Amino acid sequence: MNRRIFLTAASAAALAACAKSEPKPQPLPGRAIPLLPARYGAINDEPYPVPAVPEGVVPPELLRQEVTNPFPNQAPGTVVVDPDRALLHLIQEEGRALRYGVGVGAAGFGWDGDAVMQYKREWPRWTPPDEMVARRPDLEPYSIANGGMDPGPGNPLGARALYLFQNGQDTLYRIHGACEPQYLGQAVSSGCIRLLDQDAIDLYERVQSGAKVVVLKSLWKDGARGLF
Repeated sequence: MNRRIFLTAASAAALAACAKSEPKPQPLPGRAIPLLPARYGAINDEPYPVPAVPEGVVPPELLRQEVTNPFPNQAPGTVVVDPDRALLHLIQEEGRALRYGVGVGAAGFGWDGDAVMQYKREWPRWTPPDEMVARRPDLEPYSIANGGMDPGPGNPLGARALYLFQNGQDTLYRIHGACEPQYLGQAVSSGCIRLLDQDAIDLYERVQSGAKVVVLKSLWKDGARGLF
């Protein structure tokens, strides 16, 4: 299998994971979680409602926060994704970075390297590639030929999506919203880089088209792991 075929198959798997429905979030057992900051409340001034993140589900280390820049060799404006730590850093000026918790795919760490955030979309359409529709006939209504899935609460890409290209080609990997809170910080599917919608909206406003995106190589060998 050559690298191109591998990347195509892995990318299709990544998008496939976005389509799956998940159980409702439950509080973390045996751990006291501080109350969430107000920025994780419901957002009602968007074209579609964004529900509040449930209390007691997201570990505080995965909440959006400003930190010392752990990647001083990267220029301000660069996005660095560490799949093993389930963290995304947006590099800032003066040695600082904004850190976001993410969900990653159990097979998604097969892709790494430098990319470009070619463009970004608010409330994007979701269009599964043809090879995915061939495996999942139930997705035919959302195929490329049928124009994809309308934006909204049921769309797997959520409120925002950033589209990653490498060498001028679409990788089919996205940084997007709609991460189920109970899976933030975990790798449980073959998926894209997923944020809470509140964080996806914040990141969207800060990242410029053409920004460099670095996805670090995973050191994990197995395909399913809890990162926290």
